[in-house]
Amino acid sequence: MNKKVVRLLVLVAMIIPVFIVLSFSIPLKSGERDNPLVKESFMGKRYFTFNTVVRVNQIEVTRSRDAGEDEASIHTLAYAKSFREAIAAGWPEARITWAFSWQALFTELPAYKEIREYVKQCYQKYGDDVTFIPGGYFANAYNERDQVNRDLHDALARVSEFMGNGFKPKSVVAGFLAAENQQYLAEKENIHVCQGNIWSQYAIDNQDGDGSICYPYYPSKEHFCKPAQSKADFIDCVNLDGWTCDFLAARREGFKDGFNSRMGVGPIETIGNHGPQKGLEQMIATTAAHFDQGFSLNGFAWVTDCWEISLIKPIGHLETLTTWLTEIRKRWPDAKCITQGEFGLLWRNEFKNNDNINYRFVQKGTGIGGSDKDKEISWFMNKNFRLAFLKDLNDQSEKVIDFTRYDIPAKEPQNISRNWSLMGVINQKQTRPQDVPVLFKSMTDEQQTFILKSYPAIGNR
Repeated sequence: MNKKVVRLLVLVAMIIPVFIVLSFSIPLKSGERDNPLVKESFMGKRYFTFNTVVRVNQIEVTRSRDAGEDEASIHTLAYAKSFREAIAAGWPEARITWAFSWQALFTELPAYKEIREYVKQCYQKYGDDVTFIPGGYFANAYNERDQVNRDLHDALARVSEFMGNGFKPKSVVAGFLAAENQQYLAEKENIHVCQGNIWSQYAIDNQDGDGSICYPYYPSKEHFCKPAQSKADFIDCVNLDGWTCDFLAARREGFKDGFNSRMGVGPIETIGNHGPQKGLEQMIATTAAHFDQGFSLNGFAWVTDCWEISLIKPIGHLETLTTWLTEIRKRWPDAKCITQGEFGLLWRNEFKNNDNINYRFVQKGTGIGGSDKDKEISWFMNKNFRLAFLKDLNDQSEKVIDFTRYDIPAKEPQNISRNWSLMGVINQKQTRPQDVPVLFKSMTDEQQTFILKSYPAIGNR
């Protein structure tokens, strides 16, 4: 080899490392930070996602029909700014997701034009995501699936239009969304993350949907509450819960016995119902159930919340929101607040199907609202089933309160309907005669064998 060639090879060897270092040190453009496709491993981290909703009417059930209160007067630029600044005050690096209703996307009312312009600035400043919410959380309770798909297509195009520069939402906020519509998002809109179930919701608001697992999963083509069982059954859209709930409160039916089954980290059920001090205590306790023991059991943890802009005036207490976020950062400094789209895509990179999902949770009651101080609940959730034990801490007795199998056929309502729940052998809400808590050893031999294949240690309970 001649000397010129040798010198050239040496020069190339010196330049390549410099080029690699420089390429990784070039800052990302504003709004493109922390692309989940180039992030480190998903596992071993605590994640927090925060959504907000901008709407004209409380529940815009179709493009032209409402089923709630007119909220135009309480959607102002000042409220939107105060909300976003309260988040930044508690968590400066936080990135949130803004979801606009149909009317909020298309109205020419000055306040909404100002808010739309403001969220563009939030995208540039903070890295926030912007998307659409169809049907006021309950699209399939009021619209046929084909219409929901048309709404998704037109509204997502509108978001891209007003955001400009080729912007595309990373996810959709939907409350509940049928399997066919989530399949449409993945295959036609190339969106692979959807807040498409509200875990344990039953007898509250305008749609029921109990029966799913509460952490991410790929939905089945049969039912959005059911994890996909095979490649043929698979929808490539990560299905996310909308609000992290206290597991003990969530086992209740709606408002039964004067409690709110949705209590957890949401502002209505905590700050609104119990005041800022007790409300904050409940929000922190619910967060801790995931970020402490849940993290140890699952290898990662996730807490999510949604706070509509319309809640700022009637509930207020933005300082409580700031305090909560500050406390999260203080107690769990490694926690990341990213958009739900980023979170879902990170999960999607880690889990290619549902085969390896295995979620476990244990929570003791807080004594606030429906979170019984003398009870402890344990949840097991995987591709094949979900299973819950309720323990009485006074006498240590323990019974199964929920066993929902996913290895058997399921079917969504084919017509417009309120009830989209996937009820199993025993359901935690105890709304049917068969939903009587039972000892594990009182279950059928086949059921016990099926459960013990996944969790042999349950046999010792």
